[in-house]
Amino acid sequence: MKDMSEGYTTADGRKIGGTMMEMKNITLRFGGVVAIKDISFDIREGEIRAIIGPNGAGKSSMLNVISGFYIPSEGEVWFHGSKRPQMKPYQVAQQGIARTFQNIALFKGMSTLDNMMTGRMTRMKSSMAQQAMWWGKAQKEESEHREAVEKIIDFLEIQAIRKTPVGRLPYGLQKRVELGRALAAEPKLLLLDEPMAGMNVEEKEDMSRFILDVNDEFGTTIALIEHDMGVVMDLSDRVVVMDYGKKIGDGTPDEVRNNQDVIDAYLGVSHD
Repeated sequence: MKDMSEGYTTADGRKIGGTMMEMKNITLRFGGVVAIKDISFDIREGEIRAIIGPNGAGKSSMLNVISGFYIPSEGEVWFHGSKRPQMKPYQVAQQGIARTFQNIALFKGMSTLDNMMTGRMTRMKSSMAQQAMWWGKAQKEESEHREAVEKIIDFLEIQAIRKTPVGRLPYGLQKRVELGRALAAEPKLLLLDEPMAGMNVEEKEDMSRFILDVNDEFGTTIALIEHDMGVVMDLSDRVVVMDYGKKIGDGTPDEVRNNQDVIDAYLGVSHD
């Protein structure tokens, strides 16, 4: 595998920067169950980094470690060159890390616009009292946040549903709204947990286009979990492969595609 320590250039000419996040020897235990065992990998500025593996491989657990929902039993998380101390999820979000969820986690009775406004919470500076009175600084701030959210609504082409309660929307549009809420936080690192799950072919094509556009137009670094290997190979710059909590492959899509351990895991070859 070629040295990528100082970043690299993709096949389509995109410049990928140095290390944004590094997972160092991460182990995660739940009682006697080892969900992740001694895994290390990095995520580089501006890339689309996929985490793949069969069901039960530990992928979502790894995403939960990155986003602060789980604290690793062993190992270190480094972000922008500094070791991250034990942090709560909202503190991780304040660092510039946003995510979507495998199971949609929207406020079903609220409109598309209001759901996406919740993504701006980490960027609001006025106090609760100022917001309640909606006057002066708070009024100006909310207007600025609404303007930012409207731009994302335009970007995701969901103007027609901006006032619709999300519980009334079809599944594919709900996934798009959840993406919009994460983008509203203006993340440096966007974590996508199975963004294509449950979608038909047309919806997958739309979501793939938006993911590429987010990366290209906003310069957002993306780490995603996805089971559709066609999507993974088309979207990703690099892929890390997990199986039974261990890392069995890491590299470009072509390198991973030709890795015998990866082939064995996906073909269900028995483990000795």
